[in-house]
Amino acid sequence: MTLRARSPAWFALALLLLAMCLGAATLQTQFADLSGHWWQAILSPDDDQIRQIVMHYTFAPRLLVALLGGAALALAGCLMQQVLRNPLASPATLGVTSGAQLALVIATLWAPSWMLAGREWIALLGGIAATLLVFALSWKRRLAPMVVVLSGMVVSLYFSAINSALLLFHQESLSGLFIWGAGALAQDNWHDTQFLLLRLFIVVLLALLLLRPLSLLDLEEDGARSLGISLRKLRFAGLGLGIFITACVVSAIGLIGFIGLASPAIARLSGARTLPQRLVWSMILGALLLAVTDLAVQQLAPFTASLLPTGAMTAALGAPLLLWLLPRLKVGGSRPTPSTGLTLPRLAHPRHRLWVLGAMTLVACALALVVGFMLDSHSKYLSLAGIDDLALIVDWRLPRVATAAAAGLMLAVAGTLLQRMTGNPMASPEVLGISAGVAIGVIALMLLPLGIAPLSGSVMGFSGATVALLVLIVCNRRSGFAPERLLLTGIAISSLLDAMRAIVLASEDPRAQQLLSWLGGSTYYASLTSSAWILVIAIMLFALALPLQRWLTLLPLGAPTAKALGMDVDRSRLVLLALVALLTVAATLVIGPLSFIGLMAPHMARLMGFHGARHQLLGAGLLGMLVMVIADWLGRNLFFPYQLPAGLIAALIGGVYFMWGLRRL
Repeated sequence: MTLRARSPAWFALALLLLAMCLGAATLQTQFADLSGHWWQAILSPDDDQIRQIVMHYTFAPRLLVALLGGAALALAGCLMQQVLRNPLASPATLGVTSGAQLALVIATLWAPSWMLAGREWIALLGGIAATLLVFALSWKRRLAPMVVVLSGMVVSLYFSAINSALLLFHQESLSGLFIWGAGALAQDNWHDTQFLLLRLFIVVLLALLLLRPLSLLDLEEDGARSLGISLRKLRFAGLGLGIFITACVVSAIGLIGFIGLASPAIARLSGARTLPQRLVWSMILGALLLAVTDLAVQQLAPFTASLLPTGAMTAALGAPLLLWLLPRLKVGGSRPTPSTGLTLPRLAHPRHRLWVLGAMTLVACALALVVGFMLDSHSKYLSLAGIDDLALIVDWRLPRVATAAAAGLMLAVAGTLLQRMTGNPMASPEVLGISAGVAIGVIALMLLPLGIAPLSGSVMGFSGATVALLVLIVCNRRSGFAPERLLLTGIAISSLLDAMRAIVLASEDPRAQQLLSWLGGSTYYASLTSSAWILVIAIMLFALALPLQRWLTLLPLGAPTAKALGMDVDRSRLVLLALVALLTVAATLVIGPLSFIGLMAPHMARLMGFHGARHQLLGAGLLGMLVMVIADWLGRNLFFPYQLPAGLIAALIGGVYFMWGLRRL
């Protein structure tokens, strides 16, 4: 029997058996003295027996919250995928969870009294705001699946950057919120259980009322309209239910990754064809996935310094499962043509605009070196550095400006190489998980007792990037690097980084603050020596990329066309991927994995009319340098003497520009 022929019951039964084994192990290790009295402890505990009280108010509600939360997120993901006819739609990829978290963070800092009205309503407002922004960006493209997902990723990254910036400024106030936000299912009463049970019941009831019209969305739009269906109202109703139940889960137990995306994918893969089947089996699988993960976390508690956040562990355990499922998952969409993406009319004389961009980059570097805030005993003031401040410029400002420019150049070139090689406008080191692979290697070096030697960070980073690239190739080669499957692979790899980051932050490790700054894209630790090295490496790698313009022109046409023109496609792809790995490792080690430049700069170059391979490489490189230098200057001076990482500022600047560009199309 093949995997596709099996019923979802096989997966559900396997998960149920695993949950029962883990549950029995938890009962034996934590509540062995209650043997024979477990049901009494769950239903009616003896107030004189402390273990029964712990069972009643902690273990039992935690298990039910995991089941309810997993089912709710799976239901939300299934509704979103059905409404948008997009197998990549989920609360995470549409930015709903990031919007809900940002709303809760803002309310915690500046309007704590609003929390009394109900956290779910604040989270709902944030989720709605994120979804409306995604719709505004993709409406002109008629909510095309690829554009919706791209918009959702941009919005999610944008909101996450704001969250990270707020955490850097208010770490003491928000550390507990971010530990909870990592998906902490710990309970001390039945409030969250009752809260989720009531709301899940209401949403399931409303979903059943919409079941027949939602099922018609499996047809083509014209066919659905001919049956009298108002697609706009139906989509708003379905998405409204998904956003509401997601907001309820986020407000109750924090961010839980992966469940809303993976559960419907597993259900569809294992044979659930009709919408009723997908809804039922998605909820069952989602509930069991989250329960199994939480029970495993409880079993690992004696071996860890602190209890691991379940939401982070869900992503860590679920990502390998999703990667295993990818070759078997039918994902719609075809490999894009060179016309796919965000384009504007070609420039008649692109060299003129390149010279302008080059001049703007030089001016930005000069201003970043000589203009900045100073601090005296009374106040801060903006000043223009002179000859007397040469030591300040050379020792402090020059290394940061050079590092920011070099990192921007390398990430922009890496993103351009990936987008042209795959013909995918969403390809970039950040989106496809290559930067995440570098970060995973560096974090592993920090967490594991391996001993840190010179260049060990570079070796581990390159190893992580290489593994990420190999995973991308293995999971996507047979599909011809179809955009949606490629993106799904990147999401799975990146979820591992998010999980590791959440675990480190939740562990209260003293190195967490330094790690958070690096992940945000900081140039704090740049020195003259390191900046000189990174600048030389950036120039050398960029010089290696320029002669490859013929490959970059032919590869977007497709492998058959490129081979017919005498090109060795496999060898060229291998060389380009190796160059992308080197560029990404060098940039990520000094600027972190979250700068957004690799996705943004090639699109900005295309929006400015640079379409030829050579001109796009040059334009994207200059734009990457310009944005990163400006971002570093703003990070140093915007809230002086406090500083923000350049990567966060670049994400904020680039996100606004990119959303503006999306909206124009």
